[in-house]
Amino acid sequence: MDGLDLHLVQFGLTVVFSFLIGLEVKTYRRHRQVEKPSDFFGTTRTITFVGILGYIFYILDPTLKLYIAVFAGFTLLYALFYMQKLKEGRSAILLYLVSLLVFSFGPLLVRFPFWMATLLFVTIIFILNAKGMIERMSESADTTEFETLGKMVLLSGVILPLLPHEPVSHLVPISPFAIWMAVVIISGISYVGYILQKYIFPDRGYYLTGLIGGLYSSTATTVVLAKKIASGEQRSVLDGAIIAATAMMYLRLIVVAGVFNMTIAKEVALPFLLFALVGFLISLLFLRDEKSTAGKSLYVDRNPLELRTAFLFAILFVVMMVLTTYITSRFGLHGLQILSFAAGLSDIDPFILSLLTGKYSVTQRQIVSAIMIAAGSNNILKGVYALWFGSVKKSFRSALAVMLLGVATIGWALWI
Repeated sequence: MDGLDLHLVQFGLTVVFSFLIGLEVKTYRRHRQVEKPSDFFGTTRTITFVGILGYIFYILDPTLKLYIAVFAGFTLLYALFYMQKLKEGRSAILLYLVSLLVFSFGPLLVRFPFWMATLLFVTIIFILNAKGMIERMSESADTTEFETLGKMVLLSGVILPLLPHEPVSHLVPISPFAIWMAVVIISGISYVGYILQKYIFPDRGYYLTGLIGGLYSSTATTVVLAKKIASGEQRSVLDGAIIAATAMMYLRLIVVAGVFNMTIAKEVALPFLLFALVGFLISLLFLRDEKSTAGKSLYVDRNPLELRTAFLFAILFVVMMVLTTYITSRFGLHGLQILSFAAGLSDIDPFILSLLTGKYSVTQRQIVSAIMIAAGSNNILKGVYALWFGSVKKSFRSALAVMLLGVATIGWALWI
């Protein structure tokens, strides 16, 4: 009885997944007009039956002889169909590839956990719907970016495992492996924002630019948006976008802290979530002043995976760790607070990363305070940038909001 129930569930899931993919393929063909209505391959029923065949013949013969025979027969049948397509000048094999994946649902559901077949189903649906996005990315992608990505994968997947795991020295109490791993993770988070901003949402308005730019670099995004304010374009929307970028910075710092030190991440989560919420609410108030939020999206055209950028980050990371170790051992809490404020006036990621991964003669609460001071100081810097690049007259509202968030963050840090 238990076996019957299990087979019933597996069969039902095979039918459901196959049927839904069949519907998706039918919709895809209708919208894209890639096949003639008379084609018999690619209908919803055909793809559903392909999934059923895969499941039935797999459970009938666990040695896979029947399964492979049916697979070969199906391939031969499609080959005859494909020869006719070639005569008509059509060479796409998408339907065959989708059918093969559907044919594998049966074995996947029998041999692997449920999530495996579900992941395959979601992946097929996503790829079928992603044609337009993929075409846009391929048309706008720079070949040098793929070379840069390849070099980074080489350094991360090949060189990284070979690096020593022993600490460098008492001033740098972590290993070269941990240093480069930190660089890879931070660069990866920034790269996600870079890809979203440049390829996935290239023309979705200034506000979305601020949101995604905050994931990549809130400081660089502030500079770019402030320059647009100076040119007189949609002031309220751009003000809101600048504030939204800073709000996203708080969320980004929570994620970074969670990756490297979950205990500290829990400590900073409440204040950073609160400041992020306040930032988003203020930015939405600015959006209400502007009827149109349209506009060409902006991005900083600098790949965070560039080797020069990655190596510079690694050097700054080590320098910040040495400085933090020396200053905390020599000057204690007050020295750390001054260093935190100074570090916030530049790229805060190396400093915050050094706090999250190093071992210092200060308490955990003092490290949390230092992270918040650096974040607040960085907000003050962004406010100054907004005034400088956007002019005092045109960007004082967003600059004031960002600076107030910075002052409030520093105030919270000194209070705890």
